[in-house]
Amino acid sequence: MTDKPMEFRFRVRYAECDAQQVVFNARYADYVDITINEYIRALFGDYRDMLKQGMDMQVVSMTLNWSAPAHFDDVLCGRVTVKHLGNTSFTLEVQFVRYPDDTPIARAEVVYVLVDPETLGKKPIPDDLRDRMQTAGRGTVISHAGE
Repeated sequence: MTDKPMEFRFRVRYAECDAQQVVFNARYADYVDITINEYIRALFGDYRDMLKQGMDMQVVSMTLNWSAPAHFDDVLCGRVTVKHLGNTSFTLEVQFVRYPDDTPIARAEVVYVLVDPETLGKKPIPDDLRDRMQTAGRGTVISHAGE
């Protein structure tokens, strides 16, 4: 098994940039979401498969920090790692870097709560899921960038 986190590559679109010609800060929440959706795909197959297993997840906190701007047509990589596994909550980190030079762009830390999709009540993280969360997608590169 590799220590490399799952990596999702995507290209910055023109409409995602602001008047300063950099990616608008609010777009990073979208980038986190699409990157985590790829992680869910690696973990469960896809979102519907997670629901069929009686699980869903809700964001309770997101922190974003930026270190450099991203521009139109840049290829960004979102790298997902598990930072914490609690009883019903877990924290994922997404590090965004520019491809191929690995320039750090931004880092997000997102806290989720596992819930029952029917009641939306909190649900303990099953032991087998805990194990899979640590290894899901490790070493995998998923690219929507066309590089």
